[in-house]
Amino acid sequence: MIKTEHLTKKFGALSAVSDLNLDIKQGEFFAFLGPNGAGKTTTIKMLTGLIKPTSGRAAVAGYDIQADPIPARKRISYVPDFPFLYDKLEPVEFMHFVGGLYAMPIAEITRGTKSLFELFNLNGIRGKTIESLSHGTRQRLVIAAALLHDPEVLIIDEPTVGLDPRSTRTVKDMLKERSHNGVTIFLSTHTLDIAEELADRIGIMHRGRLIASGTMEQLRQASGQLGALEDAFLTLTREEEQEQEQATLPPTP
Repeated sequence: MIKTEHLTKKFGALSAVSDLNLDIKQGEFFAFLGPNGAGKTTTIKMLTGLIKPTSGRAAVAGYDIQADPIPARKRISYVPDFPFLYDKLEPVEFMHFVGGLYAMPIAEITRGTKSLFELFNLNGIRGKTIESLSHGTRQRLVIAAALLHDPEVLIIDEPTVGLDPRSTRTVKDMLKERSHNGVTIFLSTHTLDIAEELADRIGIMHRGRLIASGTMEQLRQASGQLGALEDAFLTLTREEEQEQEQATLPPTP
């Protein structure tokens, strides 16, 4: 459902993403991890067609995101870490706006809105404008809107930032349920506990390169750390930094 082949993005001399190869199957829950500046957001923007790669290709649900952008985007929902909403709209108006972008029938938008507002406890803010909502409530509204057209691929960046514990549990349960029902989840997060709890496979980016990918057990074996994901993550990224620093040292005379 998500496939990249030698995907690369350069900004001048900087290689934000280098030779990235991913193959994520239908219904797989894939967590995408990395320190700040590792290339995660740049990768997501290429997967969603927001920026063009310097070289290589990305495909979603079998459609090349550059050659066939419309059919690819019809199958995607993307929730960025800082989503944009139209502040003067009411939540139901926003849902109808999003549904209209996907050419959904009005009756289907209404049914979906009712179901999702119940799931995310949004019925109490129907008559308010979006600008009056708290950050956590806006986040729940954005996730609800992303699910309205039943996407085949959900790309979501830091979904639980600003959410209270109850809303966090709702989002985690929803993501896992969607994955079990065949939706492919691509989750970018700094919250390692969520990745460890939910993901089928985990990829770790560092300085633009995918340095490790696999199940939790495979990452433990690769890092030599038998404990939590945090231990494996820190070991793998530290080893990568040491290797890169060693490669840049001048030769000894």
